[in-house]
Amino acid sequence: RKLRTDVAAAFPNLSAEQLTEFIPNKEELNVIKIYSHKGEAVTVYMNNRNPILFEAEKALYPTVYTLWVYPDLLPAFSTWPPVLQKLAGGADLMLPGVVVPSSGFPQVERGTLCAVTLSGNRAPVAVAVATMSTGEMLEAGMKGKGFAVLHTYMDHLWEYGDKSYPPTLAPLVTDSAGKESAEDEEEMEGKEPVISSSPDPLQHADVGDLSLQERGSCAILMGKEGLGENRAAETAEDANTELQQEAGDSRTPQEQMDALFNQCFFHALKCKVKKSDLPLLTSTFLRSHMFSCCPAGQQLDIKKSSYKKFSKFLQCMQHQKILQVKELNKGVESIVEVDWRHPDIKAFAVPEGFSSASAAQDSKSEDREQTYRAPEIIPLYGVSTKMIPLFQESGHKKGSVLSSSEVRNIIINYVKTNELVDEANKNFVKVNAVLCDCLLEKSEQDEIAHLKWDDLWSRCLERLQPLHQVTFFGQEPVVRKGNIEPIDITIAQRSSNKKVTIIKNLELYGLDPQCVANILQQKVQASATITPVPGTKDRVQVQIQGNQIHHLAKMLLEEYQLPRKYIQGLEKAPKLGRKK
Repeated sequence: RKLRTDVAAAFPNLSAEQLTEFIPNKEELNVIKIYSHKGEAVTVYMNNRNPILFEAEKALYPTVYTLWVYPDLLPAFSTWPPVLQKLAGGADLMLPGVVVPSSGFPQVERGTLCAVTLSGNRAPVAVAVATMSTGEMLEAGMKGKGFAVLHTYMDHLWEYGDKSYPPTLAPLVTDSAGKESAEDEEEMEGKEPVISSSPDPLQHADVGDLSLQERGSCAILMGKEGLGENRAAETAEDANTELQQEAGDSRTPQEQMDALFNQCFFHALKCKVKKSDLPLLTSTFLRSHMFSCCPAGQQLDIKKSSYKKFSKFLQCMQHQKILQVKELNKGVESIVEVDWRHPDIKAFAVPEGFSSASAAQDSKSEDREQTYRAPEIIPLYGVSTKMIPLFQESGHKKGSVLSSSEVRNIIINYVKTNELVDEANKNFVKVNAVLCDCLLEKSEQDEIAHLKWDDLWSRCLERLQPLHQVTFFGQEPVVRKGNIEPIDITIAQRSSNKKVTIIKNLELYGLDPQCVANILQQKVQASATITPVPGTKDRVQVQIQGNQIHHLAKMLLEEYQLPRKYIQGLEKAPKLGRKK
């Protein structure tokens, strides 16, 4: 409630409805404390795995994820697409790099919080503070530093979220036809992504929607309908069609676009999407996966295909039983299942020369994820001093290491060799002097003359020294004393009735606690820390905010393939409420 009040005060442009949507009552917000490169403490508010606000020096700032939903939240100034690379690298925005619109600049004062957009796209890519007022900018002849940049698309704060790309938002227009077109575009955005958006402004600054047609004028937004650029788009399309016809491609432009969508679709499923990514928003699948599979010089545009809508394209793929799409949230569709054994996916061959850095990066990330393999753990037993008389006949001495099957065979051979099987009931074994000394307590020696096989077996294992052998992939087996301690998961109560999840003994299974903490922090968007285990010198434990046992169970059991018997505390997971 306090946060909503602070947001309402900081951003008065938000309506009551937008404010409720931005910070809903029943939605749980995660709070993360991070530090900038200067050492300044910054509080980050997370919602639905994306950072929505950050607070520094008691001032609230929106992130680019928030501004993509509310693009008019802050007064916006535009710059050229190539400048984004400089801003993402830590530079401030200089006035010569600001595009002067025909309608003039918004009126701001020095210190006003502003959004920075790319020319031709209303989606902000940076949050900055004006270093001078609008009047001072014009008086200075548009020279000098105009904005101190706080946060940009592709910086570390952006990486805390789902790493999605900026949407394509048409510039505001004043004519009635333009308004109708803009309304149609907004309606389409609520249902499916705008296909004409460029997946990465840094890599595609000179093609697609953000094509710079003239160096001295504003960038023209390509691929939009009803915005006055139809002639330029048609000219580019006609030229592209002529080139393709010259190259001997007899297909129509619509057939070519259908083929391009199919190619990028199968390429993304085969090389980009992993089972752990599901469920995956259809908009994220298009922006983050299919766009990156598009060959250089080509651009996906669903309106130029026979499908016209991306949802219809996915329905077609669903009819072919390649994937399954469900509406998990109202109005939001997600891919919930993919049949990677489908013949079409198996038969798809990645285009030659497609490569490059993104493919190499994907293969590296996959290798990194697949590096961990659960160790092979075998319980062993060592011959103790008390058990020497029972095992010396088989040639074993104190300290000999045996497996459970070897112990069983030795006991069976000893009983048969000494004819200790009870003739009246073969389920019992007669207790001789050696078995009496080794397996019976002093109080039992005068009372017990026979033992059942199961009792004999269990008593024998209890009196042997417990050992275990651990074999990590690609390494020699290691024998350790005692039974291996399970991964211990506990829930602790902290101040203000807050709960934290504590995980111990990860090192025993070859898991790096810091790596596990980082992965969990990304998955659940909650603060995770590494602390020493009390009473130990070189052991550490992972501590993460909230009861995260459900996520832990999925990661340890499904992703890392660890046997359940080696994990302790899974029963403390929060009970899921019944669906009404």
